[in-house]
Amino acid sequence: MSQDQSIKPELSTEELEAIERTYDESAASRPVTQNAACVLRTIALVFAAYHYLTAGFGLPADHWHMGWHLAGLFILTYAFFPIIKASTFYEFKDSALRVGNIPVYDLVLMVLGVLSALYVGLAWRGIPALGIEEQTFRMGNPNGFDILFGVIIIVLVLDIARRTLGWVLPLIICVFMSYALFGPYFPGLLQHPGVKFNTFVSSMYFPQEGIFGVTLWVVSTIVFHFVLFGVIAQRTGLGQLFIDNATILAGRFTGGPAKVSVVSSAFFGTISGSSVANTVSTGALTIPNMKRLGYPGHFAGGVEAAASAGGQITPPIMGAAAFIMAEFLEVPYTTIVIAAIFPALLHYVGVFTVVHLMARRLNLKGLSKEQLPQLKAVWKEGWANIVPLIGLLVVLFSGYTPFMSAFCGISLAVVAGMSRIRQPLTLVYAAAFITFVLWKYANGGFEWGMAVILVLGSIVATLNPQKRTEIPEMTDSVALGVKYALAVGAASAAVGIVVGVINTTGVGFRIGFMVTQGASALGSDIYNFFALSGFELFSVSDLTLFISLVFIALACILMGAGVPTTALYIMLVSVAQPALAQLGVPPIASHLFVLYYGVVAEITPPVCTSAYAAAAIANSNPFRTGISAFSLGLGKVIAPMAFVYAPVLLFVSSTGFDLWEFSYTAASCIAGVVSLSAAVVGFWLAPMGILSRILASLSGLVFVAPSLGADLVALIIVSPVIVLQIVGKRRTVSAVQA
Repeated sequence: MSQDQSIKPELSTEELEAIERTYDESAASRPVTQNAACVLRTIALVFAAYHYLTAGFGLPADHWHMGWHLAGLFILTYAFFPIIKASTFYEFKDSALRVGNIPVYDLVLMVLGVLSALYVGLAWRGIPALGIEEQTFRMGNPNGFDILFGVIIIVLVLDIARRTLGWVLPLIICVFMSYALFGPYFPGLLQHPGVKFNTFVSSMYFPQEGIFGVTLWVVSTIVFHFVLFGVIAQRTGLGQLFIDNATILAGRFTGGPAKVSVVSSAFFGTISGSSVANTVSTGALTIPNMKRLGYPGHFAGGVEAAASAGGQITPPIMGAAAFIMAEFLEVPYTTIVIAAIFPALLHYVGVFTVVHLMARRLNLKGLSKEQLPQLKAVWKEGWANIVPLIGLLVVLFSGYTPFMSAFCGISLAVVAGMSRIRQPLTLVYAAAFITFVLWKYANGGFEWGMAVILVLGSIVATLNPQKRTEIPEMTDSVALGVKYALAVGAASAAVGIVVGVINTTGVGFRIGFMVTQGASALGSDIYNFFALSGFELFSVSDLTLFISLVFIALACILMGAGVPTTALYIMLVSVAQPALAQLGVPPIASHLFVLYYGVVAEITPPVCTSAYAAAAIANSNPFRTGISAFSLGLGKVIAPMAFVYAPVLLFVSSTGFDLWEFSYTAASCIAGVVSLSAAVVGFWLAPMGILSRILASLSGLVFVAPSLGADLVALIIVSPVIVLQIVGKRRTVSAVQA
């Protein structure tokens, strides 16, 4: 597709990669020699091939599967990530104590990590020669080998999490570990008898709890595959197809490039596993275009960061946390996807509204017809790139396992990228996948309808008119996907320790009880204050719930500084779920509540890596960009409050679904988001004064409360603003006509 100069990215690929390495710690890595790079590349490809094949042909025993996954994480993390994040550690150094520029101590840690990861499987049935009994007899009574390798793996898991994600997450986990070991020394309700050291190591090391628990299982069997699919599909053309179609859909309207950013980030977020990667990929095009149109740099960066951070809550393919949520709640993944539809829509309505009103305020126009891609040309060239995504979603929503859907999606992406009907030798990829589908059908793994769809999809993908992806390009994509998955793998293993501590000590229920008790006491005080004045607007239970939600939301945002959304979700849901359950909040609503505020933490200053990456592209002030991103993400801020009070917005809540209640509540929430957006921008039909913005903000917050009485109060509050805006609009029109 030919593009006008005005819609090309200003930064080179190398500059964009440098920005991603700077603001996404998991994307930075040390350089290695050519021979070492070949070895590590081979390991990464074998690692990916193992996960790909086991997804399609069957998983080994859990302890072996997670052990192999963790072993691969140790090898690649210690090879690519230095002990300290400093410029001198990302340079080549000539030394006898280095192999391929990898220090000997990292090689030693690598070996120890692999041994500790595989020991569980090796000793599962016992090793009589070493006096090691079967694992069943060692639960709670570990032997010397168990303690040795258990201590090693705990330390090394914390270390790889620190190397890939920074210090915040390991320090939080160390606090939890200290709580488990030194329980008698904690005050009040937090005090407990303490866990013996041997018992603690056993619980953290052996499967079912701790490191080899549900978090590592979900990442090693599901999340890794979706990250790999996202990278392959994006690099074979799906990402560009999204951006081109977003430009066609939104580019010609008022403030077009900013709306393109919102739409393309929503599209791209469905296949991207990283908010920073999403920001850099789509922002390279949209941010310069927004600046050329007249948007301030900090606002342009904020738009991209806010929209990109929404990728983790955007169906149909959400982030890793959604898969873990499905495991925690013991519901199909599709249930989570359906529940997330309206909250995600509310987020994008908020971003879209702010963008539109800002464009109106600045009198910004859209892109000209010449600057827009041609719909016919875009789809004529790139239609085949949508086939892998369709195949993945059809399998996923037909009730098959997520890893089988990922296997089919990856297979179709490879076929669409590498098989061409006009090059017969390349059809080997399509033939291999078709053979697999027919084999599964013959053995009862696929129904005939699904088999027909996948075979046809594979055949259609070979008709792709785009340039064929060569083997070196495909292996580059696979290796990059593996690298992207290192951070989430390290986080999942480390956060397993937190889950183990919570299950062992019951600290989640203790903290949950403290939250509800504190909220109840504060709610009673507020109720009594208003009762003395003769006003009883809210009951004690209403105030207790609201204050509890505020406490938990603040905890999510404060703890989320520098912690990946998935890890933050796992830690906080264990605390929030007991507290919210006591207050009658449905489980799916409480889990999504924590997830949403974990995502909000990504665009909340002072630590908001997505916004800082966008600021680097926009050449704007990082903190102002973060403020803009937060104000643009107001939909994410208020959506959780809305669906906790009105679970009907989640469609699948245990409280049931009523179409009228949903329609009314949804309209009320959208009105609240629009009102808040107008207050943020200071413009609706005409410029708004300070008092009007304050009234619009108050009405927006009240609109979110799902009741007719609250909506009437909100309308009363905002009525003067509406009148002033209509009068201001008429004056503006009269002045223009005069």
